[in-house]
Formats: sequence, structure tokens, C-alpha cells
Amino acid sequence: MGCNFPVWLLLPLLPPPQHLNGNRQDGIAALQFTRGTCHGSDHIFSVEHGRGNTKIEEACEMYTRAANMFKMAKNWSAAGNAFCQAAKLHMQLQSKHDSATSFVDAGNAYKKADPQEAINCLNAAIDIYTDMGRFTIAAKHHITIAEIYETELVDIEKAIAHYEQSADYYKGEESNSSANKCLLKVAAYAAQLEQYQKAIEIYEQVGANTMDNPLLKYSAKDYFFKAALCHFIVDELNAKLALEKYEEMFPAFTDSRECKLLKKLLEAHEEQNSEAYTEAVKEFDSISRLDQWLTTMLLRIKKSIQGDGEGDGDLK
Repeated sequence: MGCNFPVWLLLPLLPPPQHLNGNRQDGIAALQFTRGTCHGSDHIFSVEHGRGNTKIEEACEMYTRAANMFKMAKNWSAAGNAFCQAAKLHMQLQSKHDSATSFVDAGNAYKKADPQEAINCLNAAIDIYTDMGRFTIAAKHHITIAEIYETELVDIEKAIAHYEQSADYYKGEESNSSANKCLLKVAAYAAQLEQYQKAIEIYEQVGANTMDNPLLKYSAKDYFFKAALCHFIVDELNAKLALEKYEEMFPAFTDSRECKLLKKLLEAHEEQNSEAYTEAVKEFDSISRLDQWLTTMLLRIKKSIQGDGEGDGDLK
């Protein structure tokens, strides 16, 4: 039985020959399978004789098949384009879920070739999911967009915005653990961008939310530690007051290595003793390795010690 679908509609999806890899025949095959008995009017979406929806459904299927063939051939832009066309046709059929799924497939394909176009497709999927009330799925795709901004486009401000939106959606769905993960990403980047108050508020909020949870309370000390470091960069007195508050809120924090390090650093800073500061950090690092974020924050504090303003970029 004929498919009543004109092959020329798929031709724009095929990349120029110079852009096809060694498996280009796979990509071409995605178009060739529509030939043979395919025929019909160029106006394939006509509702004449009540067959309009059937023809659109056939077109959706063929765009999807073409997209999957392009995926196998690793022609990611062509695959993304085909999935995107399928998504638009699904919307004509009022198939919101199928449309959103195709936009996500398009985004995943474009991630390998065109990050900005991947973001456009994922945003289109998010719009559909939020309209359907599927906020948990929308939150997941906001994270994907944030990761593209982090790794591919290196736009941290936009990454932060998408992590914040994801956290909002997760909170609305009572997925507090997932929301906290997003907020912690926001806090880490905010501190790197010297938005210390924003970072402090998040670390304190997450710390307070986890300190009474038997499964999560061990992590609370890390959040209070990071909040105190952000205070320390801004003002030594603020850090002292914050440390006292955290010990009162969470008594277990007092015996932690993080709290003891903070007290040593505060003492060294008050005495303007760069060597004592460095020695305290070295001792801590010998047991608990410092990650890049902690190293950056500790170096910023060290540079505020008189005589170490230029700093040697080293804590060890």
C-alpha cells in the first residue's frame, strides 16, 4: 500500500555531501525509503476526503524514521531537524506528549552539533510539559539546558537561571532533594561570581533543611562550612558571628573538622599570619582533599591577609 507522502519534503533534511561522514549511505537511505509507491498531491495536509490527519500521522512517522537513520549515520543536525519537524506535526495533531518527546529527541541530537539549537528544542519541550502540568519533567530538561550552558556555551549566568527554574519546579512538586541539588549548583556558581550573599542564603537554607534528617545531616556541616567561607571573604566579623550561629543551630558542627579549620583560619587571619593560615589548610587537605571550589574560596580569603595581597596562588 502506498504511503501518499512526497519524498521532496525530506530532502532539505539531508546535509550537503561534504558534511556527511563515511556512513552517508545510511543518511541517504532515510530518504530513499519514502520512494517507490509514494505519491499524491503536494498539498499533503489537505483534509480533503477526511484523510488530512492520516497523512500528517504518516509524515510524523517518516520524519521520525528519517531522524533515527540520521542518528545511526551520526548526522546529528539532520537528525535534530527531522525530529523537530515531527514535533511540529504532532502539535498539528494535538498530540502534546508526542510533540514534546520529539522536541526532546531533537534537542538530544542537536547537543552533539549545535548546542544553541538544542536549547531551543528543549525549551519548546518545556513549554509543552508545563502547559500539561508535568513540572517534574520540565525541571529535568531545565537541568539539561543548564548543563549545556555550563559545558558547551560557558554562560554561567544562564546556567544559574535554569538551575533556579528547575529548583522552583521541583519544590512545587515536593521533590525537595532534587530541588536542593539544583540550589547547591546555584550557590557554588554564585560564590564563584562573587555573589556571596546569594550563596550564603542557599547554603544556610539547605543546611537547615538537612540537619534534622538522619540520612542527610552529615552533609549539613559541609553547607554551613561553605556558607561561613563566603561570610569570611566578605568580612571576618561576619564569619565569626555566622560560625557561632551554626554551632548553636547544629551542635554536631562544633566537633567537625570543618568547624575546627574555620576557627584556625579566623585566628590566623586576625593575627595576619599567612603561614599559620597555610599550615591549617595543609593539615585539613592531608585528610580531606580540597576541591577546586574550596581552593578558590580559601585563596580569596588568604589574599586578604596583609602582605599576601598579591598571593602566590598556593595554599600548600
